[in-house]
Amino acid sequence: MFTDEDLEPVVLQSLWRKSQHSAGESRSCQTREVRNAEAGVQTIFTRTSSTQTEPPDQITDLLIQHNADNSEPPGLKDFLHRVEDTVIKELSRNTRSHAFDGFLVNWEDHSQLVSCLHSLQHPSAQDRGLHVTSVSWSSTGSVLACAYGRIDDGDWRTESSYVCTWNLDRRGLNPKEADLVIDVSSTVTALCCHPTQPALITGGLYSGEVVVWDISQTQDPVVAQTGMLADSHREPVYQIDWVPLQKKGEFGVLSACAGGKVLLWRLDSNQGSFVLTSSFALVRTQVPHSSNAPFKGTGSSNVGVTSLALSPWDSDTFLVGSEGGLLLRCSFSSKTPAAVPSEGQSVTVRAPAVFSFQPHGGPVHSIHCSPFHRNLFLSAGTDGLAHLHSLLQGNALLSVRVSDSYVFDVQWSPSRPLHFAAATGQGEVQVFDLGCRSLRPAATIDPGGAGHAATCLAFNHKNPELLAVGKTDGTVSIWQLSADLTEQHPRESCQLEQLANQVAE
Repeated sequence: MFTDEDLEPVVLQSLWRKSQHSAGESRSCQTREVRNAEAGVQTIFTRTSSTQTEPPDQITDLLIQHNADNSEPPGLKDFLHRVEDTVIKELSRNTRSHAFDGFLVNWEDHSQLVSCLHSLQHPSAQDRGLHVTSVSWSSTGSVLACAYGRIDDGDWRTESSYVCTWNLDRRGLNPKEADLVIDVSSTVTALCCHPTQPALITGGLYSGEVVVWDISQTQDPVVAQTGMLADSHREPVYQIDWVPLQKKGEFGVLSACAGGKVLLWRLDSNQGSFVLTSSFALVRTQVPHSSNAPFKGTGSSNVGVTSLALSPWDSDTFLVGSEGGLLLRCSFSSKTPAAVPSEGQSVTVRAPAVFSFQPHGGPVHSIHCSPFHRNLFLSAGTDGLAHLHSLLQGNALLSVRVSDSYVFDVQWSPSRPLHFAAATGQGEVQVFDLGCRSLRPAATIDPGGAGHAATCLAFNHKNPELLAVGKTDGTVSIWQLSADLTEQHPRESCQLEQLANQVAE
């Protein structure tokens, strides 16, 4: 029998052989140790290059060859030396010149100065041959009000008419269907939207009445109407406007008629009526006349008022134009009693005229005060001229030939101090720039040719790019003006000041 001691050498010998056998196998391996490595990238670097010319070395060769073949033109150096002093002298002279002061290079090509956005129509008025007599924008600049009547001969007393409104911001605007149509018993000769309340519109009628409408009340829009009172007008109301009263935020209505009366009304909305607060009458014998424009009228009859304008700078001043061409500055605070019968008058009638300007050769259809200078205003009428006036001088500072026909309306641009627009009897609206020496129209809007006069126009003060033009064919066109006609240039205000400081000839 074997004991544990006898087996121990045998086991140890066997284990040693196995280890030797394993070591032999490892040394006889035919492959090398595999080594692993990891790397990653998230970006790729690229580089591109291109050229439209010859390689640099070829260009150098060409330049060398060109210089070798072409020598300096004969006499060039001598010529440059001869003219050097003259050129430097002229350049120095140009640096002291003011010929191009205020000139701005326009790098943009405005191919179209104006474009027509809408042509608004009321078919019933057109079928009856009614004319657009007045247009006015609401205080928000969204709603346009239009009055219909006549500017030609006819029996206006028995003819009814309309006041229509369009909201240009309303989706689905239908140019041939007004948002609101107000039937009026007489032809409407003047129209004006309230300066702060978008729903209120006042109008003057051929019958002499003054009306205020509230377009938010579609069923019965009439808020107040003067009627045929002893204090009211007896002749057509050719001009109407809203006037700030002494109470802050309150406005009255100023109306002027062909009979020479100018009336200031306070609106009593609670009672639905007008209250007369001031009455003025222009009498021939009480009208001041400048020495350079002697008055030719005789008698004591009234001066028919055809146009009126309020000064935005002086609440006491208003201007009137007459059928005979007279142009007068008037004062609300005048205390001079008017030479007219006082029977039946609820207030004292006063004579407002305090100064007379150079008259027109016919009826004055339009007056407008500058929104950029307190002393300047424009006037226009049947003589086809637009006069630029200063409140401080009798003679016109400048006269511009607008048309060979009548000028029915004239207005300053609300954004360009030197620009104004004029509506003519030939159907055109001419835009003038007083900064141009030629005094030719800067733009012509809506060329006529169809025999329809442009009777009225109105700039949109909230959006100066929009201009409304009414015509005798019963249409109201909404024109969009380009930046050339709406964006003010840096020196325009200075140029306007220079015009105002000129002495009239």
